[in-house]
Amino acid sequence: MTGTAAAEPRLLDPRLARRIAATLLPGFVGTTLPGWLERRLRDGLGGVCVFGPNIVSAEQLRALTDAIYAANPEAIVAIDEEGGDVTRLYYATGSPYPGNAVLGRLGDAERTEQVAARVGAELRAVGVNLDFAPDVDINSNPDNPVIGVRSFGVSPAVVAEQGAAWVRGLQSAGVAACAKHFPGHGDTAQDSHLALPVVDLSAAELRERELVPFRAAVEAGTRTVMTSHILLPQLDAALPATFSHPIVEGLLRGELGFDGLVVTDALDMLGASGERGIPEAAVLALAAGCDLLCLGTENTDEQLTAIVEAVADAIAAGRLTVERVEEAAGRVIGLAAELRADVEPAQAGSASSGALVIDPVEARAIVPAFELSDAARSWLRDGRRASGVVRLETVANIAVGTAPWGPFAETATGAEDGAAAAFAALPVVEVTEEDSAPTSLPDGPVIVIGKDNHRHAFARETIDRLRAERGDVLVVDMGWPADDRRYADIATFGASRLLGRALLDLLGPGS
Repeated sequence: MTGTAAAEPRLLDPRLARRIAATLLPGFVGTTLPGWLERRLRDGLGGVCVFGPNIVSAEQLRALTDAIYAANPEAIVAIDEEGGDVTRLYYATGSPYPGNAVLGRLGDAERTEQVAARVGAELRAVGVNLDFAPDVDINSNPDNPVIGVRSFGVSPAVVAEQGAAWVRGLQSAGVAACAKHFPGHGDTAQDSHLALPVVDLSAAELRERELVPFRAAVEAGTRTVMTSHILLPQLDAALPATFSHPIVEGLLRGELGFDGLVVTDALDMLGASGERGIPEAAVLALAAGCDLLCLGTENTDEQLTAIVEAVADAIAAGRLTVERVEEAAGRVIGLAAELRADVEPAQAGSASSGALVIDPVEARAIVPAFELSDAARSWLRDGRRASGVVRLETVANIAVGTAPWGPFAETATGAEDGAAAAFAALPVVEVTEEDSAPTSLPDGPVIVIGKDNHRHAFARETIDRLRAERGDVLVVDMGWPADDRRYADIATFGASRLLGRALLDLLGPGS
């Protein structure tokens, strides 16, 4: 405590304050609805975004969303549930779904639609009505630190087909889809959570590649589209996409004909607010044509006061019109009302109760999406058994967070079959960027498991040293591998718990 009293919020026109509030989508700390957030919802707050740390169980999440709707029956309750590495429902256990990259490699649009429908049913059962999925970015840069396996692939046609299928499946369950991150976050090696990436493509180049999946998602009826905090200097040299009128109104609404709700990526990301602060970012996003402002993960009552006042000041100064705010608020309220009417409120589901058991048939069906080198095929053909495991633990990007991953997530659930038990019995040495190469492993063959191995110097050095010292090393990459596959004897294209189960089955009972 500093002893300085907090500034009292200014008195604003009640209708204007309510309309500004309707455009805001904060996150919060805790697993129950805070009093300040309940008051904001009663005063017209647009909704709430739920993250992994806000969730303990399906029953708890349903109680939370019930409280949100009690305060504002026409609220948006949003979540990032991509059905793979990025999971919120399964943040404690790892996702039982395959993830986009694997679905893209399998190339079965019907399967993708079914997966999305299952995700949608789970979300609807716990009271979520907007899912920030699918990610329809084309992962054209294998060094991309934030998209990677969240993408359906590198082909515009594949990403378009799969993204449209995901939209159809999710929305068949009464949950709004959100195609992201417009106009495409795939061709960068920077993370907009931490910087402002630059994608130096022309409008013509975007039309040929990045915009193809977004056009397909719009044609499939996606109810929302999320903008990205990336700078496209050939379209707007001054402002990132979220704040760019030529990109939001010109490209998305004008050229692609999207007339639904435009959502911003989180405004607490450095690519959005690093140099200007969240209140100014909110003003710029509304002026550009965005409707619903995703604010971040741990927002406060004071932050929302500052944002509302900044928007009101921008209107008074002529930087923003009342009509633009009214339009944005109307889209948010209208979508929430439509979603409420679409499906009768579902009973509390069991989004986590079934998560501990992976369907073995589904796990086996995933294996054809894996890519195996000749060395890996030889390892499996010879029935080699590992004496230990090296776990390469990289710092996960903010979108993924700290959810359990791969075979470690599966064995942590207590799976007791032969493959899981054999793997769980192996000594595991964890190596991070701060650690040296492992020295405590027993003699014999070693399995090295990491994500995006080629992007991390410590991972490359560890693998190179082990191969030089031991020779008999099997390297598994559960991220997006480099084009040369040098550090991926087995590439799984994802690290969800389902893929971890499939990897265990592939390695066999003795691992």
